[in-house]
Amino acid sequence: MTATRRAGNASPLLLLLLCLLATATGCTTEQRHRPSVVVTTNILGDLTRNVVGDEAEVTVLMQPGADPHSFGVSAPQAAAMEQADLVVHNGLGLEENVLRHVEAARASGVPTLAVGESVDPMTYTGGESAGRPDPHFWTDPVRVRKAVRLIGDRVVRHVEGVDAAAVRKNAERYGAELAGLHTSMRDAFASLPADRRRLVTNHHVFGYLADRYGFRVVGAVIPSGTTLASPSASDLDSLATAVRKAGVPAIFADSSQPDRLAQVLKRESGIDVDVVPLFSESLTPKGQGAATYLQMMRANTEAITEGLTSR
Repeated sequence: MTATRRAGNASPLLLLLLCLLATATGCTTEQRHRPSVVVTTNILGDLTRNVVGDEAEVTVLMQPGADPHSFGVSAPQAAAMEQADLVVHNGLGLEENVLRHVEAARASGVPTLAVGESVDPMTYTGGESAGRPDPHFWTDPVRVRKAVRLIGDRVVRHVEGVDAAAVRKNAERYGAELAGLHTSMRDAFASLPADRRRLVTNHHVFGYLADRYGFRVVGAVIPSGTTLASPSASDLDSLATAVRKAGVPAIFADSSQPDRLAQVLKRESGIDVDVVPLFSESLTPKGQGAATYLQMMRANTEAITEGLTSR
C-alpha cells in the first residue's frame, strides 16, 4: 500500500521535472537561434550595430585596419553568411574578394542589402576607374544617414524576433548624431577659403566628401578607386604637374596603408608638401583614433582642415 502510494505520488513530481527540463531546453534552443546579421566591412558594421543594438547578433567580417578591397573571409565566416538572417555589404565593387560569398549567401536564400547601391551612388570622373560607380559613400554623412534608415528598414523586414520599435528608435537616435556630424563638418570646412579646398589623396576615395562640401579633387597618387592598382611613372609626373599648378599644401594618405607612394611623389617631383594621414577605408582598434565611424569622420575633418591651412 505504501509503495503504491509513493509510486502514485512520484508521478506528478516526475511530470513536473520533465516540464522544467522541456522549458529549459526550449530556452537553450531559443538562445541558439538568436537573430544574426553578418556585415562585411567594419564601417558598415559600426553603423549596423548602432541600429540593431541588442536585438540581434551582429558579426563583422573585416578586422580593424584591414583594406576592404583586399580582405578575405575564412570558411567559418563564409558559412556564417549563409546561415545569417541578413547580410549587409557595401557593394559597388568594394569588397572585391568577398562578393562571391555574398552571392552564395543570396543563392541559399539569405536576404542581402547592398547599401552603396541604394544611397544615390556617384561615378568616378577620372583615372582608371572613370565611369564606374564609386563605393566610398561613407565619406558623406548625409548619405550615411540614409544608409542607416535603409539598414533599419531591412532589419525590421527580414530579421525575425527583433523588436521593430527598438530598431527604429535606434536608427532615429543615430541618425540625429549623423545630422550633427554633417553640421560640424560643414561649419569646419566653411572656414577654408575656396582656393584651399583642393585634395590630393593616395587613391580616389573622397569624391563624396568633395561633392558634399565643395572641394576639388586635384588627383590621386594611385589614379584608381581601388588600392590594388598601381601608378605609372607618367601618372606620377601628371599628378606632380597638377599639384604644382594647384598649389596644394598637403597630400592625404590612407592611415591604414603605407604612404610610400605619396612620399615618393614628394621626393621625386621636388614638390614641397606635407603628407597627412587620414582614416579613409577602415576603422581602427579602440584607442587608435577611429574606433567608430563618428570618431573617424571627426578626426578626418580636423586633419583636412589643419592640413590645408598649415602653410
